[in-house]
Amino acid sequence: MAPKPKEKPKPSPSTPSQPLPPIEDLFTSINRHIQRSELKQAVKVADEVLSIAPSDEDALRCKVVALIKADSFDSALSTVQSSQKLPIDFSFFKAYCLYRQNKLDEALESLKGQERNSATMLLESQILYRLGKMDACMDIYQKLPKSKIDSLEVNVVAGLVSAGRASEVQGTIEALRVKATSSYDLAYNVACSFIERSMYTDAEQLLLSARRIGQETLMEENWADDEIENELSPIAVQLAYVGQLLGKTPYAIEAYTDIINRNLADELSLAVAVNNLIVLKGPKDISHSLRKLDRLIEKGDGAETYHLAGGLDLKLSLKQREALYINRVLLLLNANRMDQARDLVAALPNMFSDSVMPVLLQAAVLVRENKAGRAEEILGRFAETFPGKSKAVLLARAQVAAAAGHPQIAAESLAKIPDIQHMPATVGTLVSLKERAGDIYGANAVLDSAIQWWSNAMTEDNKLNIIMQEAASFKLKHGRQEEAACIYEELVKSHGSVEALVGLVTTTAHWNLDKAEAYEKQLRPLPGLKGVDVDNLEKTSGAKHFESGSHVINEAHEESKNKNKEKAKKKRKRKPRYPKGFDPANPGPPPDPERWLPKRERSSFRPKRKDKRVAQVRGSQGAVVREKHESGAAGSSAHIPNSKSSQITTSKGNSQNAVVEQSKPLSKSSRKKSRN
Repeated sequence: MAPKPKEKPKPSPSTPSQPLPPIEDLFTSINRHIQRSELKQAVKVADEVLSIAPSDEDALRCKVVALIKADSFDSALSTVQSSQKLPIDFSFFKAYCLYRQNKLDEALESLKGQERNSATMLLESQILYRLGKMDACMDIYQKLPKSKIDSLEVNVVAGLVSAGRASEVQGTIEALRVKATSSYDLAYNVACSFIERSMYTDAEQLLLSARRIGQETLMEENWADDEIENELSPIAVQLAYVGQLLGKTPYAIEAYTDIINRNLADELSLAVAVNNLIVLKGPKDISHSLRKLDRLIEKGDGAETYHLAGGLDLKLSLKQREALYINRVLLLLNANRMDQARDLVAALPNMFSDSVMPVLLQAAVLVRENKAGRAEEILGRFAETFPGKSKAVLLARAQVAAAAGHPQIAAESLAKIPDIQHMPATVGTLVSLKERAGDIYGANAVLDSAIQWWSNAMTEDNKLNIIMQEAASFKLKHGRQEEAACIYEELVKSHGSVEALVGLVTTTAHWNLDKAEAYEKQLRPLPGLKGVDVDNLEKTSGAKHFESGSHVINEAHEESKNKNKEKAKKKRKRKPRYPKGFDPANPGPPPDPERWLPKRERSSFRPKRKDKRVAQVRGSQGAVVREKHESGAAGSSAHIPNSKSSQITTSKGNSQNAVVEQSKPLSKSSRKKSRN
């Protein structure tokens, strides 16, 4: 390779004898380099042009665009800022560079005052999408001219899904006159709308179609297999997620694990797969899950002490980033790493200022540290400061207070949620909490308020009947019989409830017998019951029916007995089943009736005889030994009556002798003596 020639010194503008370089040729070279994606060479040539003409707008524009395409956003911003003194407006490029650096607020500010053309509106919509302001993003999408922007429907559907308006997707693509399967990107986004609408089977089928369309499209464009798999990795992750939602847990775990192990997906898909796999495993293998998340979440210095690795902060949405941090806090709590959980929770409010999850996680940490009172205080303060976000916080406060034995605080928290105030579950919980707190009057007021609200509610699914039944039972339980009777009477008049009629009769019988008898006549008579002999009923365990002054048998009862007799007659006897090879004509000798008794309990049992050669040893040990030597046989000790000391000595001697004889080993000579 020949050495590069030394660069000639640049001609000075003060020497008119040397001709200027041809700028047209330099621009031709810039164009050639950009078409060949030789971005660094294009930047160098643009610098040569700027060395000749520092204020050349076209050269500056080519340099900035080449730096942006090369992902050198810092250099592009420096070039834009250095040209601020020139009468050239690079605000759009500045906004785009800030957007790619995730400085979204600054990017949005840079777009102010710009002409509202397709490019600026599309960039603004992307910034708003990244900021999570989906409604404003969709307003801009709907104003964009479709004819001037390629694949606008893909962004529109993505914006609708992210804005929580998945139900509008079908109508939107019909209005745009496109099919869901016109491209794999659009099919993927429409499938995401199906997932939001809990249409998991339809989403699975559309995702499979999206993968097939993507493979065919990219193969026609001569993509490599690894590149195709990388491009379609979001579809693979979403298929695993749909399998997870459909209850195909083994398939989902296998799919997530395969995506992670092969490492052929983009950073965003890998992060989502890791997070979903951790959620599937739950508290199992916490240390392994924490190691996986630690590769995604890094701790740094400065205002933002935590950030995501691999540029995930720029690629993941706000909800996805929040999910990663939430799962890490939950894993730390399960692993009992309270210091790390406390540090991470303290950093979350600055990272997700519009979310309620940081304060909920902070309360969870405090509850784990047995500081329920402090958790209740923090949740209550947040609910007062941000009433628009207070529903989930108040529910959490009620749960914490109820578990900590503070029923009054729990009831107070539930009472501050107007949306669910009169629902049967909420009413029942409030009544139970106030009963635990001893506030019977307050519990009764809750029931009365619910009855009044449901009486005025014009809804198809009216819960008034349920509330009134429970209210009547509660009032009876606490001795408010007249109020309970009024509720039962209202139920009888409005709904004709038999249960309410029975309750009304039994309730009013305690204090208004005439009224109870009047309502008792509305009850249907029992079939076959003509009357009850009250006097005889008091003497017997049950009621007997009478007719014309004489006791008769109930007709229905007699009919049932006759039916039972007929059934008993119809029941045929089954033939006995004998063992194999048994002949009932020649059964042989009968079996022993004592065959199941233990041997010692049978009549044929005979105990073993004792060995008569073993003589009974009595007396002191010395006397026994002396007699054995004298006679060669076991001697008997002399009996001395009325001598307690002798008896004690004799018994001691017997026990000692027995122990000595048992402990000594027998020799051959001693055995011969015992035989004689």
